[in-house]
Amino acid sequence: MTEPVLLMIGTRKGLWLATSHDGRIGWELSGPHLPMSEIYAVAIDTRRSTPRLLVGTSSSHWGPGVAISDDLGRTWQESDAAPIAFPEDTGAALQRVWQLAPGPDDEPDVVYAGTEPAALFRSEDGGRSFRLVRGLWDHPHRARWSPGFGGLGLHTVIPHPRDHRRVAVAISAGGVYRSEDGGTTWHPSNSGVQAKFLPDPYPEWGQCVHKISCHPAVPERLFLQNHHGVYRSDDGGASWHSIAEGLPSDFGFPIAVHPHRPDVVYGFPLVADMRRFPPDGRCRVFRSADAGGTWSGLSAGLPEVFWSAVMRDALWLDDADPAGVYFGSRSGEVYASRDEGESWRQVAAHLPDVMSVRAAVV
Repeated sequence: MTEPVLLMIGTRKGLWLATSHDGRIGWELSGPHLPMSEIYAVAIDTRRSTPRLLVGTSSSHWGPGVAISDDLGRTWQESDAAPIAFPEDTGAALQRVWQLAPGPDDEPDVVYAGTEPAALFRSEDGGRSFRLVRGLWDHPHRARWSPGFGGLGLHTVIPHPRDHRRVAVAISAGGVYRSEDGGTTWHPSNSGVQAKFLPDPYPEWGQCVHKISCHPAVPERLFLQNHHGVYRSDDGGASWHSIAEGLPSDFGFPIAVHPHRPDVVYGFPLVADMRRFPPDGRCRVFRSADAGGTWSGLSAGLPEVFWSAVMRDALWLDDADPAGVYFGSRSGEVYASRDEGESWRQVAAHLPDVMSVRAAVV
């Protein structure tokens, strides 16, 4: 594999880009791009001949927005008008873009955005402008969703790869919701997911979901990292069962599926209480090769002592073969594996705390 690979690194103070031209052995780092903006959402849209980079920005001076690059980060375009804005009748104001997700292949100009306050927006011009998906905003549950520790955010959007009418979202703390009619109606999909902090530990909705992920070839299988619990669904999210056995902790933020092997899934467990660092201070990415039946810790090349955390969008895999695996930490370190997690090397250090990473062959 000699095609160039681009790694996007979103931090609390701007965006860094790393590029490898030698099979992901060496990396050239540039940045900060979009300096002094909080970057919680990044995306690489590879559905077009030239990949489009999308970045959710949040500036203390300019407020939140979306930046686009069609030349791999050399230049950026930001709209004069707010690309994501709540209609006046909602009485809401955009606080942060938590997620940017390209739509299905048969809708190459569709991009979804998940926001805080928890809402879903849809773009039909490649991410330059968005409209509110009213069906979810008007859902009767919305008024009773409670903010998680990081706020009330819709942080995950998973469009069905072949059916544009179907999309799933995750809200902290609202749970997983699905639509099968293009966003007109939505129903909660949390059966089997525990909420230890509620009087009813298995409510219809209200779970503090941290991340969901799926493989495009097997869209009915979803993986979920909860505030407490790691789960798998084999029916598109209608029901879930625990796959946490074998992990040192069932608490964590990210979960990511291998791009070519739908049974392979990765996570980064943390201590479940307010300390939120790896168990025993050991830096390990955990991988399951059997859809969560068993887990193994991967640490070759990673620091032996590590007291930092990895956030929900800061663990990702590229689409190369073999796949590369990447994660960034709250302490500003970024690690990459060119052999699907068997060994690791540091790509960057001493950055601001890393909130999001994405990587792809470009």
